[in-house]
Amino acid sequence: MNTADTKKYDFLILGSGIAGCTLALKLASLGQVALVCKETLLDSNTYWAQGGIASVLSDHDNYEHHVQDTLAAGAGLCHEKIVRKVVEAGPKCIQELIDIGVPFTKQFEKNGTEDKCPYHLTKEGGHSARRIIHADDFTGKAVQETLANKVTSNKNITIFEYHMGIDLIVNSKSELVFSSTQVHGAYLLSETDNKIFALLAKCTILATGGQGKLYLYTSNPDIATGDGLAMAWRAGARVANLEFMQFHPTCLYHHLVKNFLVTEALRGEGAFLISKSGHRFMEGVHPLKELAPRDIVARTIDAQMKKTGDSHVFLDISHMNQDFITKHFPGIYKKCMEVGIDITKSPIPVVPAAHYSCGGVITDEWGQTSVDSLWAIGEVACTGLHGANRLASNSLLEGLAFAQFTFEDIQSKWDDISKNIHPKVEKWRLGKDGPVDELAVVSQLWNEIRRTMWNYVGIVRTDKRLERAEARISQISLEMEHYYSNFTPSRSLLEVKNLALVAQLTIKCARMRKESRGIHYSLDHLTTDELKRDSVLLS
Repeated sequence: MNTADTKKYDFLILGSGIAGCTLALKLASLGQVALVCKETLLDSNTYWAQGGIASVLSDHDNYEHHVQDTLAAGAGLCHEKIVRKVVEAGPKCIQELIDIGVPFTKQFEKNGTEDKCPYHLTKEGGHSARRIIHADDFTGKAVQETLANKVTSNKNITIFEYHMGIDLIVNSKSELVFSSTQVHGAYLLSETDNKIFALLAKCTILATGGQGKLYLYTSNPDIATGDGLAMAWRAGARVANLEFMQFHPTCLYHHLVKNFLVTEALRGEGAFLISKSGHRFMEGVHPLKELAPRDIVARTIDAQMKKTGDSHVFLDISHMNQDFITKHFPGIYKKCMEVGIDITKSPIPVVPAAHYSCGGVITDEWGQTSVDSLWAIGEVACTGLHGANRLASNSLLEGLAFAQFTFEDIQSKWDDISKNIHPKVEKWRLGKDGPVDELAVVSQLWNEIRRTMWNYVGIVRTDKRLERAEARISQISLEMEHYYSNFTPSRSLLEVKNLALVAQLTIKCARMRKESRGIHYSLDHLTTDELKRDSVLLS
């Protein structure tokens, strides 16, 4: 391990999902962009998104309906101004994707409604209308691949694959030359040549995604370790609403497959949730049955599993026409067939899994954080859109919309920002190489964090469970600090360090909310208390 020379750019974007790539393409019109990817350009949560993007595109839908659906899902914590701004930006954002070649699925046949929208729109839980535009059942893959092609061909964008942010470069508040804390880029770890270097930028944007790997069962890829959130916190940014981790009700339960999401669109097209005995247990729970908001469906599945002792439940769409299933859901059909499940004939074993964080780094309506020269967009951010529970398929919409809002903010200030001079920074001080048993020890700590969070900070919580989780995670953090503080960072060390910090922040938020609201459900505080509705802020 050694250090490399400092690199300088106009813009640094950490994260290459829909938010990061979209913003990179926009900022490339202003200057030189460094786009940092933890693995490859295609490795992001976006790539794995199946369902689609929510937007008002139909003659039989309108902005107000989308706004009200979002507010209802958010259980009183959405910022209505932000909701309206994002919803109204939706059609233009979708058109931009269409213009660059994203192959959204067209209508299969005319349904007699005379809807002028040429694209097939599906419906998911919590939506009052069909407004989910999609590319079959692998929307994220189609969007990510299209954006990646555009990014790689742009001469003003430099892509840093297999690079990980260590920490943001922040000036001290005591320095008289600055009026407040300000970010000037980040220290990066390059796995390709085993070097650490500073990358300076006049604007730094976090688009690092969420922290689903906090939990034992998750739909997220292995890269989702809360790195951006942890770096922002260490830099002094405020965070909020981390207690609201959304659990997707249906992740494929099979020993040969991990992290495979079974899209909510199956339920939107008529799939039933059933127990091992074939009972439709969502009947009588909610008027929308299988299309109830995700928190209600996930809790009902969790209760069903605890009641029966079963390790999973089933999602059954086999009663639908075979051609309909294979045409609408080719990706899921193929993946299930690979493990011997023919979804046209048999139900799919599913289990709830950590899916999306509705909290994150607090931003304003332009994506600006509480720290100067630092923006956050996408899942890493807490913008006010999602509140206490995200409406299905609003996440990709948020990434697109806030990429646009952040671009507009930076563009309006660029004449002044562009005059800033990069400060001089020291090279990273290297420590000792990690111990030979590093990977085994780190893997053990990671597993402990995930099991602790799943058992004690999961779908259903109690004060005692949260207290136990806090004690164990605090101990793990101390172990990391004492054992590894003198070693040169590696990716595995950084990820567990970040996960431990984000776990602590999540538990702190959860312990502060003495009510049940949205996807935070406590057996000790079952009522929703309007006096406690404000977001839980940490700073």
